[in-house]
Amino acid sequence: MRKRNFILKLELLVASVVVALGIFTVLPTKTNASSYKDDLITKDQLTIGLEGTYKPYSYRSNGKLTGFEVDLGKALAKQLGVKVKFVPTKWDSLIAGVGSSKYDVVLNNITQTPERKKVYIFSNPYIYSRYALISAKNNKISSLKEVKNKKFAEGTGTNNEILAKKYKAKIVSSGDFATSLSLIRQGRVAGTINAAEAYYAYAKTNKVSDLHFKDLSKQVKPVEISALLNKKNKKLQGRINKALKTLRNDGTLKKLSKKYFGSDITKQP
Repeated sequence: MRKRNFILKLELLVASVVVALGIFTVLPTKTNASSYKDDLITKDQLTIGLEGTYKPYSYRSNGKLTGFEVDLGKALAKQLGVKVKFVPTKWDSLIAGVGSSKYDVVLNNITQTPERKKVYIFSNPYIYSRYALISAKNNKISSLKEVKNKKFAEGTGTNNEILAKKYKAKIVSSGDFATSLSLIRQGRVAGTINAAEAYYAYAKTNKVSDLHFKDLSKQVKPVEISALLNKKNKKLQGRINKALKTLRNDGTLKKLSKKYFGSDITKQP
């Protein structure tokens, strides 16, 4: 018993000396210290993939990259406390670039589909895009039921192509919105299914009197547009969702929408 008490007193004495000499060390505790910044392919930089040819989402004006999703990308980077870098990429390889870590996120009018959800993850929606059916004025098409067996210009893998295929259209690949309209004017296709917002922006600076425009909101629900990320980047996904909430609450999303689309398409219908 005396021996045990002696050992206890000795341990207390040693502990007191260690503290007095300032060499007492607290063992580190296990914490989840990793940050969303660890998901970034370049430290302190948000690398964003987009087409840069799809007005008003992202396009070039006087050689400078601009558009709704460009300004949104800048606002997101500011919220995340990092720099921003845009990587213009053709649509055909844009989404695959997320999987191969060419960029951290894609902002390119992308909708969530069951197929994409198997491979990627998405942010919360930042806009709600309305479908439109555009055809020649002298050959009007106003209903999705009329699309069957007609040639339609659509971007490969886009939600527009998916809808056109659903209604049995014959797809003609088109790289961008302006090209699709050119194909209609040349009589090479009957029409295109595209975003109503893209048409409104195009009509601001281009002649459209020879085209027929039909808003499809009553025929098909608007689609949710989200940022697309690599499946492993869940911390970055969470931080982007937080940033989007802030931008929605402080009116930034609404302001950008009215600037580029003329109306608020960020509000859930």
